[in-house]
Amino acid sequence: MIHYHGLPINPDSACAQIIHGAHVLISHRYPEQLGIAASAAKSFVLDNGAFSAWKKGEPVTDWQPYLQWSLEAMTHPNCDWVIVPDVIDGSERENDELIGWFLSKWAARRKYGNAECVPVWHLHESFGRLARLASWFTRVALGSSGEFATPKTPAWWARIGKAMRHISDSSGKLPCKLHGLRMLDPEIFTKLPLSSADSTAVARSIGLDCRWTGSYRPPTKAARGILMRQRIEQHNSASIVFDINLQTQGELFA
Repeated sequence: MIHYHGLPINPDSACAQIIHGAHVLISHRYPEQLGIAASAAKSFVLDNGAFSAWKKGEPVTDWQPYLQWSLEAMTHPNCDWVIVPDVIDGSERENDELIGWFLSKWAARRKYGNAECVPVWHLHESFGRLARLASWFTRVALGSSGEFATPKTPAWWARIGKAMRHISDSSGKLPCKLHGLRMLDPEIFTKLPLSSADSTAVARSIGLDCRWTGSYRPPTKAARGILMRQRIEQHNSASIVFDINLQTQGELFA
């Protein structure tokens, strides 16, 4: 499993030390550390910034700037893939149309077609849409949304469990690779067969002094970030769907 750490991480000096040799995710809403990622990280992926914009009540309406930015960044050899634009609380039709628009523009500029593009399936959407995306793309991102917007709640676990069972075969194997948006938490990804996941946990936690107590407190933000990254990356994801055990969550799959 690939662990993608979300940027920005401030200050820049700490960021460069923390992400050296790591995998990172860069949001189009906060693109200022793309240069650091390109020079220090092992690889990086591009996020469309829809979630951040949605949380601030400023949903994205013009995706042309993201298209141009991602096309340019994709020319860097360490850029793995890009997340296709999505409407967090939009209809399935809206999101499918947005995928179609993006892929048509992308294919006109990139010879690899949709191999570099990763669509988002939102947990409140139908399992039928998830199955379609899983059959069309080599990788699909899973986004928490609607009544399942908060990861690790009983309802969230039940929903994602049903989704896994819906698209897996009798041996628990999946038809494509899955990326967990905001799921880089060992309590989540060790129970799911994710190929990759991301979160901004490191970026959010290194500046919170109240989180760093005890006999040993890393003296700098960089040291804190490196320690957090090591703790996260020592864990791997589940290998197949049947490895998921929700009994510890107090909820069984239906």
